[in-house]
Amino acid sequence: MTDLLVGIDVGTSACKAAVVDEDGRELAHGKAPTPWRQVPTGAEVDPEALFGAAVEAARAAVAAAPEGRVRGIGVTSMAEAGVLLDGENRVLHPAIAWHDARGASEADRIATELGEESFSERTGLPASPLCTLAKLRWLVDHHPPARAARRWLNVAEWVVRRLGGADVAELSLSSRTGLLDLVAKAPLADAPRWAGMPDDLLPELVLAGTPAGVADGAALPEARAAALTVAGHDHLCAGVGVGVVAPGDVLDSCGTAEALVRVVAPPLGPEQVRRSVAAGVTVGFHVSEGRQALLAGVWSGIALQEVLDALGVDAAGRSELAAGALATALDEVPVLELELHSLERPPLHLPDGVPAERIWRAATDIVAAEVDALLRATAEVAGPHRRIVVTGGWAHDEAVRASKARFGALEAPSVIEAGARGAALLAGVAAGLFGSVDDLPSVRSAASSGAG
Repeated sequence: MTDLLVGIDVGTSACKAAVVDEDGRELAHGKAPTPWRQVPTGAEVDPEALFGAAVEAARAAVAAAPEGRVRGIGVTSMAEAGVLLDGENRVLHPAIAWHDARGASEADRIATELGEESFSERTGLPASPLCTLAKLRWLVDHHPPARAARRWLNVAEWVVRRLGGADVAELSLSSRTGLLDLVAKAPLADAPRWAGMPDDLLPELVLAGTPAGVADGAALPEARAAALTVAGHDHLCAGVGVGVVAPGDVLDSCGTAEALVRVVAPPLGPEQVRRSVAAGVTVGFHVSEGRQALLAGVWSGIALQEVLDALGVDAAGRSELAAGALATALDEVPVLELELHSLERPPLHLPDGVPAERIWRAATDIVAAEVDALLRATAEVAGPHRRIVVTGGWAHDEAVRASKARFGALEAPSVIEAGARGAALLAGVAAGLFGSVDDLPSVRSAASSGAG
């Protein structure tokens, strides 16, 4: 029977899954919405409902795949969100969305009480509400049951646990928590106690692709006894899905939030880490052995969608709009202001009497200029990049792609679900089908074998 690998990508908007064969071909896909509950500060989700959505996507993919034996399941996910458990493994609070506003005052306390520069040097992160540490302190101060916490699991780690796997702390996801010391490659000594949590809040630290037990088959009977692995942070795992794993490689993932992932080696020193964080580029462990990742992001997808909505352009009109933008001369591009760095959206004002295609050209140029600035910031820390691979929904817009041409040659591989494919391939590492991330089948070889 054909060996099959299942990848699950638990994202902010949706849970996606892919079934991949040992040649790296995507054979089938599944999808389910991420079941957030909106709250005044942002959003949260019941961990069991989140697991259910991940399983729903995986079941759909497996049902649509050819017959075969599922050898491994890899799970990647959004970072900075997760599940807090007590000593009896009971969930203590809904999972708080990474973009939720809770933790703002706690982030200020991190900077003051742990030392802003020291915290950044040691964790590769700014003292911000995005890092898990701030939200953990918020929970201790505002939700008394959280004081019984014994374990923190990032979303992908939680899904692996619920599939029957062992508790592990994957390095790239743990790098986003503020609980990990990059130099020591161990829990940050001061952080859990500062948050009112036990020192051993994180389970065993492992690299993505490390076996984490086997599936018990309760949720996915077809995958009983398949090797399980936590495939890491979704942006980095998407890089694996399109072959961005070598030092100097850059992934430009153009979704709701646009993420730039630069692979670096050898590890950066404290001074380089501090400079990187100060420039808006965080540092963490990569899913590849012995490598780190520089990560930067902007809310370009939200901003571009706001412009399309204001212009009244739907999916059917996108091609014509892009063609007009490509034909717009530089001196015809109007002045436009877009918010790219915050979810607090000021009213969007479009210039009166200006054709839609010129406004779209202005919007795509603004996004490209901001991404270019972030690329230059990564180069100042780690040197020139080697190649850029573009993925995500916005990469299909011709005007968006053209605006990115200023970066140099771009690659846009024909991968349907990069994150889920990367997770499936890392499951292949856990199952022993591949030696490491450097031994995975390439995107080109998968395409030549008939991948979509």
